[in-house]
Amino acid sequence: MNLWVLAGIVLAVVVGMALPLQALLNARLGAMTAGPVFASFGSFAVGSLALGLVLVATRAPWPPARELLALPTWVWLGGLIGAVFVFCGTLLVPRLGAAALICLIVFGQMAGSLLIDHLGILTSPRPVDAMRICGALLVCVGALLVVRPWTA
Repeated sequence: MNLWVLAGIVLAVVVGMALPLQALLNARLGAMTAGPVFASFGSFAVGSLALGLVLVATRAPWPPARELLALPTWVWLGGLIGAVFVFCGTLLVPRLGAAALICLIVFGQMAGSLLIDHLGILTSPRPVDAMRICGALLVCVGALLVVRPWTA
């Protein structure tokens, strides 16, 4: 296996392991302060500051303001989606638990990814086939086994 692929897999797993902790930390911040909206804002502020420091440290080039202003508005929706993700994690982890929240998010990501791939949104289409649907159903079953909504 390619070393870069292996390193990418390990990094993805480590980042994935940190996401439930992020939600728990943000929920605790919300409980100790003014609530989930403030905690989500604080999380984004700290993250923005950290990325700003990385930009400065790596001397990453900035596009000219004219180019930024010419971009279509929809390209900035990623930040909005990220804010919704952080807010929902902050709000829901105390109610659902970390494992249930992450399982449901992973299932949502799987379903959304299959739809995006199939429709070719912002990329070339990759049609959904029976094997990919089976994989998504296994993720769904796994999420249901962790969440166990029938016991609530």
